[in-house]
Amino acid sequence: MFDQRKAVTREVATMSDWPFVSSPNLGVITLQQIVQDNAPVLHVCHDADDGAWQFVGLDVPAIGETTVVRLEKIVTIDPSLTELADLPRGWHAWRRLPTDPWVREPIMQ
Repeated sequence: MFDQRKAVTREVATMSDWPFVSSPNLGVITLQQIVQDNAPVLHVCHDADDGAWQFVGLDVPAIGETTVVRLEKIVTIDPSLTELADLPRGWHAWRRLPTDPWVREPIMQ
């Protein structure tokens, strides 16, 4: 049976034009539900101060729900995240459903 995740992993691993400025090996914050249970990424933050990335849902995560994975791993889980590779520091993007377009705006301090 064809496994799309493995195919995307091979594609990303061999891609010479990785779309993010950040390394594919960069540790990013996400939710265990996204990594383990295929929950959708609905909110992405690119922190202004340190350039850290967060790939989460729309709700505030509870203590213990977050995890750290490589940027390449989260892109493998949801290839549509490459659309946000140019998201500036200090901005965030969200969508209500995985099929919705991303809405972008600066993070209000």
